[in-house]
Amino acid sequence: MAATVAAGLALAGCADTDPPGAGEQADLSVLAVDAPQMQTLERLTKEHFTAETGITVDYTLLPENEARERMNREFATQAGNHDVASVSAYEVPIYSDHGWLAPLDSYVKADEDFDQEDVFPNLVASLTGEDGRLYAEPFYGEGSFLMYRKDLFRKDGLTMPPDPTWEQVADLAARVDGTDGASGICLRGLPGWGQNLAPINTVVNTFGGAWYDMDWNARLTSPEFKEAVRFYVDLVRSHGQPGAERMGVLEILDRFVAGECAMMYDATSLASSIEADGSSVKGKVGYVPAPHHRTEKAGWLWTWAWGIQQASDRKDAAWEFISWASSKEYQAQVGRDLGWTAAPAGNRRSLYANPEYQQAAAAWYRQEYRAATDSADPRNPGVAPRPYTGIGFVGIPEFAVLGTAVSQQIAAAIAGQQSVDAALDKSQDLAQAAAAKYRGE
Repeated sequence: MAATVAAGLALAGCADTDPPGAGEQADLSVLAVDAPQMQTLERLTKEHFTAETGITVDYTLLPENEARERMNREFATQAGNHDVASVSAYEVPIYSDHGWLAPLDSYVKADEDFDQEDVFPNLVASLTGEDGRLYAEPFYGEGSFLMYRKDLFRKDGLTMPPDPTWEQVADLAARVDGTDGASGICLRGLPGWGQNLAPINTVVNTFGGAWYDMDWNARLTSPEFKEAVRFYVDLVRSHGQPGAERMGVLEILDRFVAGECAMMYDATSLASSIEADGSSVKGKVGYVPAPHHRTEKAGWLWTWAWGIQQASDRKDAAWEFISWASSKEYQAQVGRDLGWTAAPAGNRRSLYANPEYQQAAAAWYRQEYRAATDSADPRNPGVAPRPYTGIGFVGIPEFAVLGTAVSQQIAAAIAGQQSVDAALDKSQDLAQAAAAKYRGE
């Protein structure tokens, strides 16, 4: 997968790109994770972006794990096959440090219509390199929250607390499990550091765990880490969907939309699909903040953002694409064409000030905005002190391989193939070895 990145290849850094000129009328290749928002973008590109600029765009949309594998390989080798890719707050510090991404500051400065000040500052900070330069623009941002079926809760005489703890969620999952054939809760189980580890890490944080102590000693067998993972595994095995170890975000979303889950803890960006026309649960879902345990708040902060490969020889055209895809105007176009609930959210203040969006997204608007602006602190998302940044990940290059390996061990525990203790004993050894250089070994 990301072996090249995990090995920490020291490719030479590249100078800032030249300031934008008149723009290049050239075809672009865009690599992105396959998500509903990306599918909408692809559908609208020819009619709007290409018609206005003459720039044609070829999309490669892949499931998250496959997209990351190709992106890591593509950017590490600077192959130049893809001009633009959907990167995240995890990739940006690593890629920019190695000179794999083109800085965007000169483009932003010259593009007054883009309105950089409208973008949420926390996302801008997460996409800024150690050198202080901006390397990506958010297409959409997301936090995480708990979604629940109000109709099933009423049927069983249950009440969702306004700010639930994980213990309360587990109790509710047990009581609602089986109502109208629905699983008590749907959770990611599919291996992948961006799949099952995304929610699991938020549980670890709020239960008081951390991957490493301040001396970079692995802590995956600490009581807090074990308690958190055991809680998650027990919950999904007892009251989750069948075959959970094979289900990632898209699979559990499909189940929830089909009415097969009473609750789901996942990304705020899924709400637009849940409330879309054709969803069997449209208008039946309630939204509350991410469950917590020892912390006052939990959840994650994430963004899929557009970055330009340094090796691309079509950087001006690439910026024109980014400027369009991440703009207020694009959000408004989606709102007009497909309805405001389909607009990519979580990245701009102006969307949340828009009365049309507020009305259309009334069911989840406040919780989505809270998650986008008041999520856990990436520098200190839990109780235990830690030497790394990141909420749903550990912000080191080695985590791309390490996280995937650990996620496979936990998926095996979810499948009942081994105990949580066995999974974490193996994972502890992997984590200790991955951080050897940070301990000076």
